[in-house]
Amino acid sequence: MADDLARIVRCALEAESSEFIRLVKEATSLLSRENGRVGGFEVTGRLITAKPGGHAIVIGDLHGDLESLVDILKTGNCLQEISRDRDRIMVFLGDYGDRGNYSAEVYYVVLKLKLLFPEQIVLMRGNHEYFWVGKRRDESGPSPHDLPQRLKTRFGGNGEEYRCIRGLFDYFYGAVLVEGRYLMVHGGLPERVRKPEDLAFAHTLDSKDELLEDMLWSDPDETVEGTHASPRGAGKLFGKNVTDKVLSSLGVAMLIRGHQFCEEGYRINHGGKILTLFSCKSTLHSNSHGAYLTVDSSEKFSSAYDLVPCITQF
Repeated sequence: MADDLARIVRCALEAESSEFIRLVKEATSLLSRENGRVGGFEVTGRLITAKPGGHAIVIGDLHGDLESLVDILKTGNCLQEISRDRDRIMVFLGDYGDRGNYSAEVYYVVLKLKLLFPEQIVLMRGNHEYFWVGKRRDESGPSPHDLPQRLKTRFGGNGEEYRCIRGLFDYFYGAVLVEGRYLMVHGGLPERVRKPEDLAFAHTLDSKDELLEDMLWSDPDETVEGTHASPRGAGKLFGKNVTDKVLSSLGVAMLIRGHQFCEEGYRINHGGKILTLFSCKSTLHSNSHGAYLTVDSSEKFSSAYDLVPCITQF
């Protein structure tokens, strides 16, 4: 399996435009067909629901950091583990590109993994895979968004690689709900979520300007009661009372998310109700550690503090 990983990485580094575009189109086609029962998941809209059981490897923001991604896959023996155990899954929390020098290669590796293990790899949508179109703004999104330039530098050409990958973004998942255990989103909790269906169809036209934006852009805050405008210019800051209410409505103990820089690779908020993972470690961010989570969802943890022994820092 080490040889398999080395081969995938080598292909990512050597891929020409035509191969990259073909890979993106194959992944888009696969994701667009996922509905109903997929392996151990139930897919409804852009929500994955799973029963407790089996191990999950959860990876936060990567931002074009191929070295960190390879480090995680190696140290976690990820390919070997998901090959031998069909109940083991890998969940990527989004933000695969932008900022780092290897955005194209990170996308290549995670999409290749999805095609190799379609029922065990979950690709979630981050705020760097989301753009507003409509009443709020006219074609606006995350900043910096240097993916178009990085793809053009990497492949040359007329920008077809970027057009293809933008078409992929809508098929990434907005949320994962492990019943009675965890909710996973990239960003934060929309205050008005009351049931799983709210998460499943947050991407639809009627609601995406609010629900999906909050899921991808919002951040927990220890000083806020309710919600407050976010300094990001999108999403909201939300307080512990929002966290308590939404998690209780969904019947889960905690939120696992990405989206925020963490000096130590992870952070716990709201009295142990929220775990943030940041899996990128590069000179760009200058954090001491990146981190990822390996957890057995059959175990019932009451607090994110109980998950600390399951976190690997690197």
